Amino acid sequence: MQPKMVGKIIVDLGMTILLMLLMAFELIGRTAHEWIGAGMFVLFIVHHILNRKWSGNLFHGKYSSYRSLQTVSAVLVFLAMLGSMVSAVLISREVFAFLPISGGRSFGRTLHMLCAYWGFLFLSFHLGIHWNMILGMAGKLCGKPSKLRARLICTAGILIAIYGVYALIRRDILSYLFLQTQFVFFDFEEPLIFFFLDYLAVMGLFVFAGHYAGKAVRGLLKSQVRRQS
Repeated sequence: MQPKMVGKIIVDLGMTILLMLLMAFELIGRTAHEWIGAGMFVLFIVHHILNRKWSGNLFHGKYSSYRSLQTVSAVLVFLAMLGSMVSAVLISREVFAFLPISGGRSFGRTLHMLCAYWGFLFLSFHLGIHWNMILGMAGKLCGKPSKLRARLICTAGILIAIYGVYALIRRDILSYLFLQTQFVFFDFEEPLIFFFLDYLAVMGLFVFAGHYAGKAVRGLLKSQVRRQS
């Protein structure tokens, strides 16, 4: 595997881990949350540097339905990350406390919650669109293709997605997405591992959705090519 690809995998894995920690917010403490958020933003910049070729070709070439899906998901992730960073600066009490900013905290808190939760789902969906590539790399490491392994992975994905729907409702994430409440509630008596398992399941749900959305679009493209040939 090329060093650049290894670097991309490490950065993306790091972003995924930091994203999960950020969703825990007060369970890990405000100071830790702010510094982890700063680290997430640094990795996000590194991610774009490593993928600058893709960004440079954004306004070149034809847009197939699959490329459009990829681009829209990437733009939504970018906007959510940008909103999260701007709002983080407005409400910061640690990392950006040195900046001479006064006011805007109420707006900043609302924007931060909105961008954090939508960004969590957008990033998960975006990861799902590229899941085929991850499965391909994992397949090479495992050696010969196996129908049994493929079925087990598919079954695990379905089960995680089903539990992800339950966790989405149980954690009241929909109310945060649509600002039905202005505050996120945490159970401080709950073991942290249960929180992370639920949020991993929600991430899995949207990875699953992104993977099969991409698969469906690619299937439509192939059928169109066959009809035209």
